[in-house]
Amino acid sequence: MDCPFCKNPMIIIELDEVETDYCADCGGIWLDAGELELLFADTQQTNQLIASFRQADTDEKIHLCPICLKKMQKVLAADEKQSVIIDRCPKGHGLWFERSELAQVLAMGNFDKEKKIVKLLSGMFGKNETEGENGN
Repeated sequence: MDCPFCKNPMIIIELDEVETDYCADCGGIWLDAGELELLFADTQQTNQLIASFRQADTDEKIHLCPICLKKMQKVLAADEKQSVIIDRCPKGHGLWFERSELAQVLAMGNFDKEKKIVKLLSGMFGKNETEGENGN
């Protein structure tokens, strides 16, 4: 599968039965439908996070879903402190997170209070790939 951002081939990384697609060139992470649930190990938390996404009004470049090649939607994940725009396949194939966006989204709304997911991702990708801008 090719990276939606830089078009280079992504690699598959698996840890604790969670498989993600990772672009070693740009640091982006593709989560197929269901992989977010595996990260949380909690359907309710996953649904809460996805329900918090809102359509984003942005001029950011549109990326294509690496599965169906349809234009992905820009969605806004936000709390009172910050917001992050991520890409979502309109057919539900998955979510695209540019470098550090997944960690930033998880830090919002206390979705990963125990930092379990950030630790797992750090084990997969290394600290620099999962840190937020504030080192979160």
